[in-house]
Amino acid sequence: MNLSTANENFRQLVGHNVTYSIPPFQRDYSWSEENWEELWFDIMAMYSGEDDAENEHYMGYLVLQESDNKKFSSVIDGQQRMTTVSIIVLAALNHLHSLIAKDIDSENNKQREKVLRESYIGFIDPITLKSKSKLTLNKHNDRFYQTYIATNSDRIPARNLKASEHLLRKSYLWYSQKVESRFGYGDTSGPDVTRFIDSLVDKLFFTVITVTDELNAFKVFETLNARGVKLSSTDLLKNYLFSVLSSDDPHDSVLEDLETSWERITGLLSNESFPELLRIFWNSKNRLVRKKDLFKTIQKSINDQAKAFQLVRDLEYNSEIYANLRDPSSTVWNCSEKESLGLLSMFGVKQPIAMLMSAYREFYDNDREVFTKLLNAISVISFRYNVICSLPPQDQEGLYSSVAMNIEAKELKSYREIIFALRDIYPDDAHFNGAFASKQLRTTNSRNQKVVQYILKKLEEHESGNAIDLSTNRFNIEHVLPQKITTGWDAFTDVAHSQSVYRLGNMVILEKSINSDIGNDSYEVKRKAFEGSSVGLTSGLASNFDTWTTETIESRQKFFAKQAKSIWKIQSL
Repeated sequence: MNLSTANENFRQLVGHNVTYSIPPFQRDYSWSEENWEELWFDIMAMYSGEDDAENEHYMGYLVLQESDNKKFSSVIDGQQRMTTVSIIVLAALNHLHSLIAKDIDSENNKQREKVLRESYIGFIDPITLKSKSKLTLNKHNDRFYQTYIATNSDRIPARNLKASEHLLRKSYLWYSQKVESRFGYGDTSGPDVTRFIDSLVDKLFFTVITVTDELNAFKVFETLNARGVKLSSTDLLKNYLFSVLSSDDPHDSVLEDLETSWERITGLLSNESFPELLRIFWNSKNRLVRKKDLFKTIQKSINDQAKAFQLVRDLEYNSEIYANLRDPSSTVWNCSEKESLGLLSMFGVKQPIAMLMSAYREFYDNDREVFTKLLNAISVISFRYNVICSLPPQDQEGLYSSVAMNIEAKELKSYREIIFALRDIYPDDAHFNGAFASKQLRTTNSRNQKVVQYILKKLEEHESGNAIDLSTNRFNIEHVLPQKITTGWDAFTDVAHSQSVYRLGNMVILEKSINSDIGNDSYEVKRKAFEGSSVGLTSGLASNFDTWTTETIESRQKFFAKQAKSIWKIQSL
């Protein structure tokens, strides 16, 4: 395929002295308010002033067919986005018109309007007063666009319009209202709206694929859109790899092989995020890269065909590892591994995946026992660090990535060496005991309910030796001090209730058949019911505690904390 690729912002696109035309029979304008709102929300997020605000917004692919003189390009794919960005600029010009009409800094705003129009829209023919536009729409939309929208007409017809013309009109009015609301009619409104547009055109980026003939254009178009998937950062990487692989004019079969590999990767991952796989894979072999720097890092590192092919082959292999690590029920795991992966999923912990990916590659086939022990140890570390101590997860990620690299480099060769390397993210017994003794877990969401069930189950098995099968659905969590107080709990003020009800010391595992009968009754009523439970820690309440107070809950939870140090422990640390 004879094609070229580049990443360009909107200013660069329209600043090349190139005009763009949507082919006459290309589909009509079809974006609706949902699309306008989503784009406007993304734009506003860049100007939010937040520390984590993005500096740019990726608009996806733009497939162009270049003319012989290179001064004219047909927009094969991307017309909806090109048209809408032009409408946003025109909405800003409309606001400048309104400022001029209100005699607000009118001479300067006339000049601002002229500069913006000539830079991004085109120019108005002084004789016909029609727009000589940088963008020409298709045969159904162009007359309306050029006559009314591109000229910022004061009177835009609302009747006898095609459906797509209605959408063009509504889009223009919708964005005009947004611009008006944001910039208003003050003395600085003209400079502010001009500065906004002049900045925005630098922040909206496209991946531009330029082809030289219709056949190649449609090949690209079909490749990108056959699955009807919204183009994303995944496609940005794919396009970059295509451009690297196309640099020496390879045979079509080479690109077909790449496409087949890519389809297998994305098909295997199902709803999983491909960029997340890419980042985790990269961090399992290289120094930690943050999400925002990933593509730039890959561009610098993957700069020839051999490296591009190797990356795709590696991703194809590792996508299966990644998918299995995110699926505890996969048949590749034994019972112990399934349990540990299930716990990581329950805890919502993803930081260890890069290290586990390296460990899988190194040990799964060669020394399965080491991999299994590592996986079990990671579940303990995650429970201590993430669930109970609630320590910063970002501190984990760098260490996990470093350990992954050292496993890859064969500098860490044994279970003991790897665990020792992870010691900084293993809270010691004193820290863990203190955090456990005061831990609250709000059981108002399903994840926390499962975590509490798991904790109480492990405490029960440790204390009484009784195995509890939570999968039978016979049990649920009972709050001894009820979540909603009725009568019989006068000893608890509102403050004491809020500080006590979600503490682990206030919760028990109880048969649903018993639980349904006691509701929010007093401790005296519940105490008798607890005696009939088959769960030792639950039935033991009746004999161990005559009353239920904040001191009782505190005492019970401190007891749990002492047991927890032995239950969730890595012996070599």
